[in-house]
Amino acid sequence: MSLEDGGEEEQLLSHNTQCLDPTATASSTSSSSGTRPDSDDDVPAELQDLKSNAILLAQGHKSAMQRSFSPLAALSFGFSITNSWVGYLSCFGQNLAYAGPNSVVFGLLVAAALQWIITLGLSEIAACFPSSGGQYHFVFILAPKKHRKFAAFLVGWMNILGWSVALCSGVSVVVASISGLIAFWNDAYQATQWQSFLIYLAVAVLSLAPLFLSPRLIPTIVQIGVAFSVTGLVLVFYLVLALRKQSRPLSYVMSSFHGTSGWSIWPAWVLGVTNSMYAFSATDAVIHVAEEMKNPERRLPQALNVTMMIGFVTAFPLFLLMMLSVADVDAVLKSRLPYAELFYQITGSKTITTLMACWVTVALFFSVIGEWVTCGRLTWAFSRDRGLPYSAYFSHVSERFRFPVRATLLTLAFCSFYGLLYLVSTTAFNSIITSAVLYLNITCAIPQALVAVRGRKNVLPEHAFDLGWVGYLCNYLSPLLVFVVGILVCLPPELPVTQQNINYTPVVLVGLSLAVLGYWYVAGSEFEGPKIDWDVLKNIKII
Repeated sequence: MSLEDGGEEEQLLSHNTQCLDPTATASSTSSSSGTRPDSDDDVPAELQDLKSNAILLAQGHKSAMQRSFSPLAALSFGFSITNSWVGYLSCFGQNLAYAGPNSVVFGLLVAAALQWIITLGLSEIAACFPSSGGQYHFVFILAPKKHRKFAAFLVGWMNILGWSVALCSGVSVVVASISGLIAFWNDAYQATQWQSFLIYLAVAVLSLAPLFLSPRLIPTIVQIGVAFSVTGLVLVFYLVLALRKQSRPLSYVMSSFHGTSGWSIWPAWVLGVTNSMYAFSATDAVIHVAEEMKNPERRLPQALNVTMMIGFVTAFPLFLLMMLSVADVDAVLKSRLPYAELFYQITGSKTITTLMACWVTVALFFSVIGEWVTCGRLTWAFSRDRGLPYSAYFSHVSERFRFPVRATLLTLAFCSFYGLLYLVSTTAFNSIITSAVLYLNITCAIPQALVAVRGRKNVLPEHAFDLGWVGYLCNYLSPLLVFVVGILVCLPPELPVTQQNINYTPVVLVGLSLAVLGYWYVAGSEFEGPKIDWDVLKNIKII
């Protein structure tokens, strides 16, 4: 297959396709000194960008946006979205209902290990094929020729749906925090569905605004968001440690399996692990700004795995401390904003609790800004490969704003219409969110399954971030883990099952999958996938 016409990038595609090595070019500029750069860090930034653009060109696309994300900005972007300690505050109450404080603490530990296996394997593939398309792009490259278009199309839609609904989830969590804080001060307050919907729209528009008001400052904004989050963590940890009214022994957490879900202990505990995985969801976010990163071949796996590390290091100690300081688990479960009730039990002050809760809410708001960026870039990337209706329109990058405005506004339209479910059924709204988190992990597992089945040496080019035997472990375990998690998230959260607590996730999964399959049979022939130069890609060396 032929490549699009490229300018300077083609100079780096050597005639024998042996290697894309910026140090070779750099050495020619420094021949007078007889030296050669020892690492990528010694190579001028312009040559690194040329190398990255050339690798992208070999994968079928020209660079369309400026590489404005430094290594720190890329890491900040990933963590600003995952934001584990803040994200877990929004959902740990379900763990309490499943199996008590033990599930909150050790469910988080197991969830981190499982999600890290999935993320680690994906990060190696991302280092080999850096593209804003992410998982569908990987699948197109890795799948057998006969099935690559269908597989990539399916994964692309799953990824877009998963991220779009995850964005809606982020917005709804901010809404729940705002409404919960009002109810914390006024027990009689009960937001109507219309009020919740209007707050939802307001949060969506306000969080999207920075992309239009200061598009060039997005890398800086996400770094500010991470600094705000980490500062908040230190503040919350210090206040909990200094003001807690009681200190339970570690044996309390080790042996406390008090649950109210109706499930027996061990099934409930396993279900708690699946809920805890929400704290580490959406780790693939940074992949979708790969084409705006400096040196993504090296920096992508760093950003992905350091995001996981920071997520665990920030979340686990905090929740262990809080579970050792909780006074009344039942009161936390009955609260409309469980983390606010927990803060209040520990500090005994409504003012301090409000300060902490407001800080958490703003940190959650910062997360949504990054989610808009991710959804817009992913939708744009899939459009340029003709995966969406009206792809020519939505694959446009605005010259004024220098990002895919149309694809981002399409995401806003989806988010707004999805929010109407607030007016119909909050149960259905939440079930679709659960499905979205599963969809994201499925898209992370499918490329790894292809690598496992087809053989790492057969499908991966030579690359710096080579996991070796650990890669085999990740590639085989990830699909298995996601399969098991997929079964678990389809189970009802409570027993006995009633109309109020029924889990619609299986219905949603089947419905969305049938819709995507239906669209494939109607318009799948229009999907092209990236126009890859397979000769170059098979011999390329990602260094």
